[in-house]
Amino acid sequence: MQTEPTIFIIDDDPAVRQALTVLVRSMRLQAEAYASAQEFLDAFDVARPGCLLVDVRMPGISGLGLLEQFNREDILLPAIVMSAYGDVPMVVRAMKAGALNFLEKPCRDQQLWEAIQEALKWDKQHRQSLALRSKVRDRLQRLTSGEHDVLRLLIDGKSNKTIAAELNLSVRTIEVRRAKLMKKMKADSLAELIRLTLAANPLYGKPRPATQDLSIA
Repeated sequence: MQTEPTIFIIDDDPAVRQALTVLVRSMRLQAEAYASAQEFLDAFDVARPGCLLVDVRMPGISGLGLLEQFNREDILLPAIVMSAYGDVPMVVRAMKAGALNFLEKPCRDQQLWEAIQEALKWDKQHRQSLALRSKVRDRLQRLTSGEHDVLRLLIDGKSNKTIAAELNLSVRTIEVRRAKLMKKMKADSLAELIRLTLAANPLYGKPRPATQDLSIA
């Protein structure tokens, strides 16, 4: 799988596409150019890291339309929106659609460089967070039911002695289970154990809302 980030340039103006491609590559970054949002979507692979550099006004799916589609589909590729006709409503709509930045054409090279670096940093951190969350979920699945019982009560702030009393077990048994789940979760401290668990599942240990009983007596 490709790991180097790519700047995906989408603009219906061939001259602008060429100029932006040359500029981005002069920054020693990979660039791919597309004449329309649909052309980009036909080739897009969500697993590829990078960011969008997209024009607003294009035939077919507009730049903002593309971001709104990504928003609906929960695709979080960071986007830099560019337009020569930017106004307040357009900027607001772009930000609501998930744009990370909005630049007016023409923009300074340094301004574009800073916007791209910010987007790539965001994308890298987001992908690392998703990867960690997936790993922690796998670790949670390897816990026994008894270890889950201990983990839930630890997250509630209970001590080993209190957990032992609630589960009707010895403190030594709780200590053993706690040591095993710490090892399985690859956590070096209680604080890290709780942080990892809640990062993977913010609702871990919380009771599910009771379903309404609609049966007729």
